[in-house]
Amino acid sequence: MAWTEAELDALKKAYASGTTRVSYDGKTVEYDSQAGLLARIRTIEAEVRAASGKAPPVAGFASFRRSGR
Repeated sequence: MAWTEAELDALKKAYASGTTRVSYDGKTVEYDSQAGLLARIRTIEAEVRAASGKAPPVAGFASFRRSGR
């Protein structure tokens, strides 16, 4: 499915403001919860990333060890 930048921007704006009702391109959608809205944002971002050939961001932890001198 082709996502529009307007849709993704509207979803992010709604999430940031704490609402679950999103309007874009003459359409209005109400999500059941903030979690549902966030899941939609993540789905669109993942599909856009996959279509562009970019790898998903990776987070890791650094570890350090002192040498036993």
